[in-house]
Amino acid sequence: MTIELEGCVDKIVFRNDENGYTVFELATKDSSELLICVGSFSYITEGEYYRLICGESTHNIYGKQYKVISSEVIEPEDAAAMERYLGSGAIKGVGKALAARIVSKFGDDTFRVIEEEPERLADIKGISERMARAISENFYDKRELRTSMMFLQKYGISPTLSVKIYKKYGAGVYQVLRTNPYRLAEEVKGIGFKTADEIALRGGIAIDVSFRIRAGLLYVLSEAVGQGHTFLPEEEFFISSMKLLGIEAESITAPLEELLLERKIMAKELNIDDTGVLKCYYLAPFYYMELAVARMLIDLDVKIPVGRTKIVRQLEEIERDLELELDEVQKEAVIAAAENGIMVLTGGPGTGKTTTINAIIRYFENEGMDILLAAPTGRAAKRINETTGREASTIHRMLQMKGGVEDDGSENGIENRGGFERNESNPLETDVIIIDEMSMVDISLMNALLKATSQGTRLIMVGDVNQLPPVGAGNVLRDIIASQRFKTVRLTKIFRQAAQSDIVVNAHKINKGEEITLDNKSKDFFFLQRDKVTDIWGVIVALVRDKLPSYVNSEVRDIQVLTPMRKGELGVEKLNSMLQQYLNPPAPGKKEKIYGEITFREGDKVMQIKNNYQINWESRNSRGFVRASGSGIFNGDCGVIKNINTYAEELEIIFDEDKIVEYPFSMLEELELAYCITVHKSQGSEYPAVVIPLLTGPWQLFNRNLLYTAVTRAKKCVTIIGSRQAVSSMISNEKEQKRYSGLKEHLKELI
Repeated sequence: MTIELEGCVDKIVFRNDENGYTVFELATKDSSELLICVGSFSYITEGEYYRLICGESTHNIYGKQYKVISSEVIEPEDAAAMERYLGSGAIKGVGKALAARIVSKFGDDTFRVIEEEPERLADIKGISERMARAISENFYDKRELRTSMMFLQKYGISPTLSVKIYKKYGAGVYQVLRTNPYRLAEEVKGIGFKTADEIALRGGIAIDVSFRIRAGLLYVLSEAVGQGHTFLPEEEFFISSMKLLGIEAESITAPLEELLLERKIMAKELNIDDTGVLKCYYLAPFYYMELAVARMLIDLDVKIPVGRTKIVRQLEEIERDLELELDEVQKEAVIAAAENGIMVLTGGPGTGKTTTINAIIRYFENEGMDILLAAPTGRAAKRINETTGREASTIHRMLQMKGGVEDDGSENGIENRGGFERNESNPLETDVIIIDEMSMVDISLMNALLKATSQGTRLIMVGDVNQLPPVGAGNVLRDIIASQRFKTVRLTKIFRQAAQSDIVVNAHKINKGEEITLDNKSKDFFFLQRDKVTDIWGVIVALVRDKLPSYVNSEVRDIQVLTPMRKGELGVEKLNSMLQQYLNPPAPGKKEKIYGEITFREGDKVMQIKNNYQINWESRNSRGFVRASGSGIFNGDCGVIKNINTYAEELEIIFDEDKIVEYPFSMLEELELAYCITVHKSQGSEYPAVVIPLLTGPWQLFNRNLLYTAVTRAKKCVTIIGSRQAVSSMISNEKEQKRYSGLKEHLKELI
């Protein structure tokens, strides 16, 4: 049985902006009580009038409800209804008192006056001519927004994206959707090719029109960038494009030629893995970035006549001062740093990288040189600070990132990198730059770093080449080493103190493809055999919540669960939901915000999942005064939700123990729970203890490189839960996910 209701939306109790699900209170003429209604709405605001067809139901907690089957926005017909709408706050600048004065003056004619004769509003005390125009414009915009939202809903666009589209195009949205919906993918953040393509096909646009194919080709390359590639070989590019667009290869030729002529796509012949020359396609910004990085590296790589005898004498002094003994390879590293404009230092855990870096720093200090230390992440920078006793920062902070966005020509879903104050026009003022965790540096960040590095500056890059490649596009450290163009020192000896750690010993065994001992006789490396997913869940909770914090003398939130996958029963999404339930359950007074399929709760551990160069942060002292501020939170940064303000519609999150950031609800797409994260996202971080569930998974992810990276994230304890066979298979599987990058080839060409 259905019932028709007509009334005003008095209060929106709950709304999910992703799917439009809304709970609201409806005021009707026929009832003195507010009625609770639930339903999905593309757009709804307090004060608006609706005619609803509803079904009655009873909720076991909230009582009688009306489930909306269909809805129609109607104009308020009398003065009282108009006053309620205007006084709801729907129109900017008009509150209840002013709404009462407007309706008192114009009565049932109020809406017509606002729309057609706004100058008459200025007759009311407190309203200027300028304000009258603003009220009329806002009134009109509200109507346009509502109409547009309903129009966009017909194309299956979510309310959140609908608002973004309307803000971009206004009333022009109809023209865009009817002529070239693929503009959405290029011009509206959050809309990719697939969404635009679905809209276009619903609107009857043919699959072989040129602008669709152009958009598809750019999308395929931008997706490749998102997977870490800077280019795609021709065959893969064409196969992926044909599959996406549902067309034959000959249909691609003409649109591709147009994009090549416009220099939006670049073609280049490259010798991939020395297997032969192939034609490859880049998005133009990444082609030019690789070229620029290669040229700048070679320009910086000058030989410096220092005299080995002098360096050897200084090394003896350094060893006495620091009370250490360098082995021959470590001494060679210090000499290489002194003699070369560019030097790479690579090695696994326990091989003395920190000792070598300290010796290099002391050498340059003795020479009276200025030194800058940096790393890609805040956690990695903090670790350098702790191990060297010198100030270190993130690369972004060192380059003095601006709050604005630098237009680097990126488009079609590729994120623009924020601009930096330090660049070729305003280079870093230093003699030496030392970058740690270089395996994490992608081609975009490397390009920005080199732009800010002036001729004559030494650049020393430190990293473990056997770690996973960066989250962003490119494979900078590996390509630099593989080019054999620059002085590279490899540390391989495991020092005695490090050899006492089974984490270090097993990491090196994994890297060599050797089996590791899983007999639980170790003090820092454990394996728990479990063959059922539910058993693994239970063990993870017990370890993270009850056992490991006291064992490694850390907080629960410092224990990190790492998994190879996002999906599946042991993937990030499932494990985060499960861990949240046990580590931070709902409680009276603990506020929540539901966003999509994620419930964010005060006390939750969360992670930023994309670079945001504009968001501001503050660091405050114990009395609440701001002691530092800046902008930028980056992919992989973790924090804790301290407060959820439902009135202001924002979350307060503390990152890196002291950076306070306020996230509006509209930006929650940039966050996810972080009780469990992928191994890829853990790069550059170090945790007191890691828990790694391994049962089954795709062979592309279950490889040696990933297991090595996961194990080396732990400082005090590693616990693997699952199958011995899975561990053994990962060690045997040395096939990594293929990553296409051309920096090595560009370096060889320039040589």
